[in-house]
Amino acid sequence: MTLSLRSTGPKDTSYLQAKLTAMQYYVTQENGMEPPFQNEYWDCELEGLYVDIVSGEPLFSSKDKINSGYGRPVFRKPVMFASVKEQENDGEIEVRSREGDSYLGRRLSSYYEVNSAALRFIRKEDLEREGYGDFLILFQMKR
Repeated sequence: MTLSLRSTGPKDTSYLQAKLTAMQYYVTQENGMEPPFQNEYWDCELEGLYVDIVSGEPLFSSKDKINSGYGRPVFRKPVMFASVKEQENDGEIEVRSREGDSYLGRRLSSYYEVNSAALRFIRKEDLEREGYGDFLILFQMKR
């Protein structure tokens, strides 16, 4: 019998408690929602890439961020649809990062409402240095 590397039981996230703030842990590991208008990126207008705070996987671009009035970052679409997974939970469609399995927020009709606490923002000018240089093309494309 071969054991799968992916466990179907509860995952051990204790190491994350030392790595993340209390709010980041609450949001990403306990499916929490941060308070609206009291989070880091709800009104951020800088150009750059939003990545999973746990795994570092690229999730959303500032090019797809919209001002929604919800008090949390809202995006039209992920950078790559393969980087997020969606599942229905109590009538809502929850959104999680594919690799890190971090709870990000929810999909509401045609957009994604995401918790700032689940994200790390990398400015456009820092993408190359941070290892995300391939994503610079997003900021060279015309809309």
